[in-house]
Parts: sequence; structure tokens; C-alpha cells
Amino acid sequence: MNHATDPQGGPLGPRYGISFTLGDHSAQHLRRILRTYLGSWGMDDLSDSATLALTELVANVVRHVPDRRAIVLLLRQPHGVRVEVTDTEPRGPEFSTAVDEERGRGLLIVEAVTDRWGWYRTPTHPTHTGKTVWFECDNKESL
Repeated sequence: MNHATDPQGGPLGPRYGISFTLGDHSAQHLRRILRTYLGSWGMDDLSDSATLALTELVANVVRHVPDRRAIVLLLRQPHGVRVEVTDTEPRGPEFSTAVDEERGRGLLIVEAVTDRWGWYRTPTHPTHTGKTVWFECDNKESL
């Protein structure tokens, strides 16, 4: 059984990573894993903002990456949590503040609910380049 969904065996480590092809219901499962880790790390107060931002990043992969392959990484940090989503699409994420545009508004949500976010190009294969989109949420109690 996946240790992220069955934490009764003890405290969870400082990182969790998974590589798979995302589907329409992947965000639901990843939110549950993220909430489990945040609870184990004593960061329950970050659950709402971090799971909303993760949902937006996963939705972007499902909508805009043809093969839907991604790596999701959760990292415990001294000040909070960092979440990274790496995919196989080399184009950078689109960010839009236009009210009438459908594309790019998810990143507006990510910006609104996280303390920092960004992206960088990532080698996904020796001959291919993708990207990693990341965000960080600070645990206000630890600051």
C-alpha cells in the first residue's frame, strides 16, 4: 500500500514524489496525498491553499500536455511546503489577467493563494525538454 495514503506506520518523510500519467480524477487523489503529508508535518493550515494550487497545476497538465505525463513532488521546507509539477510540454505556462480569456487564469489563482510560484525548463528525457511549475506556501506559525 502507498505510504502516503496509510500514515499509521509512523511519521512521513520530508518528501514525496510520484511519476505517472494524469487523468481527470488525478487531482482528487493528489489532494488527499498532499493533505496527508501536510497533516503529518504539522502544516494543516496550508491545506486549502496548497491543494487549490496543486489542483490548478494538475488541471493544466491534463488540458495542455498531450501525453499527460507528469512528476509531482512535495517537499517539506523549514518555512512551509514546496510543490513541483514537471511535465513533458516545453512551452512555458500562460499567465493571463484578462477576464474574458479562458487560458492562463489558473495561474492567477496559484499566484493568489501561494506565497511564491514560478517555472523553469526541465530535461525530461535525453532528447526532450519539458518544464517544472512550482509553488511554495509558508507556514505562518513558523515565521
